[in-house]
Amino acid sequence: MMSRTMTAVMALTFGIAACGGSAPETDVEAGADAPVAEAADGLVVYTANYPLAYFAERIGGDHVRVEFPAPPGVDPAFWTPSPEVISSYQGADLILLNGAGYESWVTRTSLPESKLVNTSSGFEELYVIAEDAVVHTHGPEGEHEHENVAFTTWLDPQLAIEHARAIRDVLAEQLPGTEAELQAGFEALEADLIEIDGRLEAWATGRAGQALLASHPVYQYLARRYELNLRSVHFEPDEVPTAGGWRDLAALMQGHSADWMLWEGRPLDETRARLAGDYGVGSVVFAPVGNRPASGDYLDAMRANVEALEALPAI
Repeated sequence: MMSRTMTAVMALTFGIAACGGSAPETDVEAGADAPVAEAADGLVVYTANYPLAYFAERIGGDHVRVEFPAPPGVDPAFWTPSPEVISSYQGADLILLNGAGYESWVTRTSLPESKLVNTSSGFEELYVIAEDAVVHTHGPEGEHEHENVAFTTWLDPQLAIEHARAIRDVLAEQLPGTEAELQAGFEALEADLIEIDGRLEAWATGRAGQALLASHPVYQYLARRYELNLRSVHFEPDEVPTAGGWRDLAALMQGHSADWMLWEGRPLDETRARLAGDYGVGSVVFAPVGNRPASGDYLDAMRANVEALEALPAI
């Protein structure tokens, strides 16, 4: 699945969320950062982001009860659970982590080591090392830093399959006798991810070398997988870029003349209009889906992302 040579170029897209999957996502109730009642039956699995929750649900089926307690309007990569929610994590049977430095809050809490599963530990050599770490502020998480290791690993469908494979394996250890069912769930999920991968590859093949922009540095794995010529700024969908931000964009475009910018969520109309009018750059949303979508599920959101790209004018 991962034999293709991965040449690092920076990201792409247009879809639904923000900074690894935040603002427009999740239909958990407001104030959902609270403990969740434990299930009487089945394996209780807590996850650090929504993709892992979706994969665990698809693979484990009725044998698991999956909980992803991050509230709406936050980026799970920069979320810090309340003490009550951490207590719920501690009471889980398994805690699925994304890895690649995604869940920094785990290093500041006391969670049972025996329950922690880093689902990307099998492909650490494929982590993307970002050129720069940038500190900035947005959303309810406030100031945060994009570390040198890029963490939105699941935006490469091939790596998403590896996350899912790790989940299948650990569930099989915990649920003896269910291996055939877990394998069937994994294979169905794998087929869906392969479909997404094929459509993205077909789209990217027709745009080889085309300069693209991203509103945020969260698409590194997507860009590498499909060899996209993508470079990022630091714009937020729900904020008008500062004068410095516009200057940075103008400087970037001097050597990277792009027609499209990929956004984590729909940008403000004012921002869209200035991008189009002053820079000739259109906007397209490709949701990282780090948090739960407002409607539908992970697969629905990823298919919507692909459709948004496929709808762009041919070059």
